[in-house]
Amino acid sequence: MHSVFYYSHELAQYDFGPDHPFKPERAQKAYELCNRYGVLNHPHISVQSPPALEREKLLLAHSEEYLDVLERISKGELFQDMLQFGIGTEDNPPLKGIYEWSARCAGATWKGMTSLLDGSADVTFNPLGGFHHARRSQAEGFCYINDLAIAIGEALAHDVRVTYLDIDAHHGNGVQEAFYAEDRVQVISMHESGTFLYPYSGGLEESGEAKGRGFTINIPLPPMTDDELYLEAFHRVVIPLIKGFRPDILVAELGADTMVSDPLTDLMLTNNSYTEVVRNLKALCGKILATGGGGYDIYRTARCWTLAWAILNDIEPADEFAGLVGGMMFGPEMEVSSLHDRPYTVTGLQKDKARREVENTIEFLVKRHNL
Repeated sequence: MHSVFYYSHELAQYDFGPDHPFKPERAQKAYELCNRYGVLNHPHISVQSPPALEREKLLLAHSEEYLDVLERISKGELFQDMLQFGIGTEDNPPLKGIYEWSARCAGATWKGMTSLLDGSADVTFNPLGGFHHARRSQAEGFCYINDLAIAIGEALAHDVRVTYLDIDAHHGNGVQEAFYAEDRVQVISMHESGTFLYPYSGGLEESGEAKGRGFTINIPLPPMTDDELYLEAFHRVVIPLIKGFRPDILVAELGADTMVSDPLTDLMLTNNSYTEVVRNLKALCGKILATGGGGYDIYRTARCWTLAWAILNDIEPADEFAGLVGGMMFGPEMEVSSLHDRPYTVTGLQKDKARREVENTIEFLVKRHNL
């Protein structure tokens, strides 16, 4: 087994602005925790710097016109037409260097995929990736370059079958759109219902078109969904779907904005369900490309990604500073004195309402896909 963790301190320091919720420094926190808990220092693991992607590869997911606009903005140009490409909004401000930054973030995801394809790695992880909202000619939802669509497009060029599983709280609309008519890519998204949350899509009726019909599966979840209900949907729908599709490569967008403390979403998960999902994915496919994604409680997100990396590598994390002077808990662990969250359960009428909605969704999908 060989695994690759992609990281760049320079990329992690990129600043979207003091009031912007997206903080690339999450990747730095995760990298520091992975080092502290001994889940990077193993012979089969390498840490690599993300390469910059050339335009030819960016064109796997984006138009020439859009890339031209993004390059101009990256150089500091501002112009009215940029708004039609989704740039100049609160979510996607015109940032200097954004083209180069996005190309390197995408480069790590692409390189992770090529390493799986050529057999030089079995597991790859890019915490600076997961930009699932970017569309062919549109920036959306903090996402300028869709690294996931690029990597999956590269895989299709090598004639392999890919399952894309998105566990971000926000629907992976950009990836869904890219492969909506494709039967070699199974796109599964578990997310908070678009009735309540951006991008206001990802309903049960969105299931693919043409030869891709039935290969897009959305699992919209109501606010107040907790670990119990989430895992019921995962075990009854997601696992049988992936087993039935039998992918050569599994691409997992491991956004952590489903957590109970996330300021932008309304799901009530802990990393106990999150880690169970990752553990099951490890057992379902021998080649996994994982990325980051959402996660706006940066310390809890760092814990999630550290645990995910440990599970993907069959390593039990251990605090190498435990018991030492100066080895006190900091940031990510101080609230629980551990990488793992305390259990949390929704109760009362809120739980009853969420349970009914989740069970109806499960029953609909089980019937549609003969699970």
